[in-house]
Amino acid sequence: MSSSASSEAGQAPSGKGVSDKKAAPTPKRSESANNLRRPLSAPQTRKEAYKQYRERERRRMQRERAGLSKGSTDPYTRPQDEGPVRALARDYVDSRRSISEFFLYFSLAIIVLLFLPIPELQLGATYVVWPLMIVTMITEGIFTARRVKAMIAKQYPNETKNVRGAGMYAVMRQLQIRKLRLPKPRVKPGDEFLSKHR
Repeated sequence: MSSSASSEAGQAPSGKGVSDKKAAPTPKRSESANNLRRPLSAPQTRKEAYKQYRERERRRMQRERAGLSKGSTDPYTRPQDEGPVRALARDYVDSRRSISEFFLYFSLAIIVLLFLPIPELQLGATYVVWPLMIVTMITEGIFTARRVKAMIAKQYPNETKNVRGAGMYAVMRQLQIRKLRLPKPRVKPGDEFLSKHR
């Protein structure tokens, strides 16, 4: 009996607030509440806060681009890209070549010409190449917008989602470099695409 009593006495807590499973005292309730309220990695300076904000935005943009690259409805797909109407506009633009999709390359070439110390090239780029490119893009844009609106009216006469602005949506996609278009093109130039919208 004495040996068992001594063993129980040896296992008894050695001090106030100390449990039999750990040697550290139990924290007070106020200390625990303060620890829970404190953020895990709160920024200490304005610079750190801005850095964390940039990192969150970078991750968000990566998720959105990943969703757009799938080419289907996704939690990260932009609302203006959803619906069969916008898919038809994208397919029409992606199924044909246009001068407008080389707009960025033409613009860079004109900038280079303007920096060359040759007055003839500078005048030609300013008063011939640039106006001709603008007129061509406007003409292509008008044709594309009208064509897309006519196709939408024929293929989806009862559709209401994202119908408004579909012509301009197609024009803006036409100005983008094909490899940089999002959502990714699902048809190639020359492909028949209307079968996907029946």
